[in-house]
This record gives sequence, C-alpha cells and structure tokens, in this order.
Amino acid sequence: MARARQSGETALPTHHWVDRYLEHVLIEKGLSENSLVSYSQDLTALLAFLADKKFRLEDITDKTLFLYLTHLRARGLKNRSLARHLSSLRGFFAFAVQEKWYKEDPGQLLDNPKLPKKLPEFLTREEIGRVLALPDDSPLGLRDRAMLEVLYAAGLRVSELIGMRVLDYDPQVGLLKVFGKGAKERLVPIHFTAQKVLNAYLDTVRPGFKPSEDFMFLNRSGKGLTRQGVWKLIKKYAEQAGIKRSISPHTFRHSFATHLLEGGADLRTVQILLGHADISATEIYTHIQAGRLRAMHQQFHPRSGM
Repeated sequence: MARARQSGETALPTHHWVDRYLEHVLIEKGLSENSLVSYSQDLTALLAFLADKKFRLEDITDKTLFLYLTHLRARGLKNRSLARHLSSLRGFFAFAVQEKWYKEDPGQLLDNPKLPKKLPEFLTREEIGRVLALPDDSPLGLRDRAMLEVLYAAGLRVSELIGMRVLDYDPQVGLLKVFGKGAKERLVPIHFTAQKVLNAYLDTVRPGFKPSEDFMFLNRSGKGLTRQGVWKLIKKYAEQAGIKRSISPHTFRHSFATHLLEGGADLRTVQILLGHADISATEIYTHIQAGRLRAMHQQFHPRSGM
C-alpha cells in the first residue's frame, strides 16, 4: 500500500497492521482513492512519531495518544485538522480491536476538539439562475448546461458527477442511479428542465465527441471530465455571472439542499437525496428550517404583530 519512493528519499515507517487496515478500507469499505491517501498519511505520521519515541504500535495506550496529539498541536495543527486526524486513528483502532490486536481501544477516551459550526456556502435561487443561463448553444456549451443542471437538480458530489455513466440515467422516468461514498447506491429524481437539457446533450452532442469512455459527461476528446475540469468550468461561469465569492461544485450541492428545505422539504428526505449515511451530516442545514419556522411563527401567531 505504500507509495513507491525515489532513490535518496527517507523510507517511510510501515507496519503490517496498518497495511491490513488500508486494504480493508479500500476493498471492503470501498473508500475513494483520496480518502485512502488521507488515512495512509495520518497513520504514517503516527508510526513516525512512535518510531522517534521508541514506542511500539502494539504497546500504544491512551497516554501515548495524548502525547501524540500534544505533538501535533505543537506542530501547529488546528482543531479541524486534528479532528480529521482523530477520525483516521479511531477507524484504525476500532478495526484493530475487531481483529483482536488490542484488548481495548486505546483511542476511546480521546475527545474531538471543539469545532465552530460553519454554515454551508450556497447560492441564492437568483444566482443559480444566472449561472445556469450562461452556457451557449455550442456543443461544449450544451454539455456544460446539462452538467450544471444535473449537478444542481440532483445535489451531486463532484466525484458522483464525473463517475456517472450513460446507463445510470433512466430517461423514461427521470431517475439517476448515483454511486456515493463507500460505493453506496441511491436513486435521485431530476426535474423536467434538467431531463430536457440532459436528453438533448445525450442525443445530439455527446455522440459528436466520439466517446472512448462510457462516462456521461465528456471532454472534446471523448474522455470523461475530470474533477479539475469541472472545478474550472464552475469557476468560469461563476465569474461570468458576477459572483464574487469563491464557489465550487459542492456549492451546488449545498444550494440543492438549502433550496429544498426552503421550499418545505423535511430533513429526512434531504438526507436520502444527498446520500448521507447519518442524519447528523444533514443537520448542518437546520438553520434553514429554523428560519422558515421563525417566519411561519411570526406570520401566523396571533400575538406576533403586537
């Protein structure tokens, strides 16, 4: 699982327990390559610390982990990075206990650092409308319009968008088969406008790119769009629409969830559509529901105007 090293590089510390865990999250949990790299980096950093202190992974305790986190803070890691680091360690230790490498989880007493609640960045309906109206009627413009409509209509992650294949779309009923984190599958409906634009792209534009891959959204060479390609396109259209703040493909996902809740959708439905395994991940949008409830209370409570 380790990265190949060039001549002269310092050898990174490894351990067969860590290798076994990385194989587990890759094969059995179906995590993405990016997630695997993050897990590997976090666990390699722990191994490097243990080697420097002459500790063995087999003998690690909660006190050892406390020293390690103190070491990370001394290196300048902020709370958000520490929380992500802890998440990687907890996953490994839970697996290690399951494999009976440890009798007890040495990380069970470690608390996550407190993180400030950050509201998701989203576009207003008017801003979304401006962005969606920008692509022209050229083949690439029609592709971009279909891509943006689908991204917003289905609340997709960028990895889900670029990984989507033609057969994942059922034009008869307007459903997308989406493969999310952990290769979990969900069905997401898209509205009529998105269907119309997507059908036009698939019927008249995509064949002209002479596809060499079966991905839905292709570049002019007939290959699937990359994550970086989608980011660049969204940045271009956002600038053309006069949107000054920085937005990303995930901004469309946040906008999708926000606008559904503003329109009256319940949190559980939005959770299913977004593909969140846990409702807590969807609860970042509860400020939308709170605002709507406040407005309804002010509108209908008999003493609100007094």
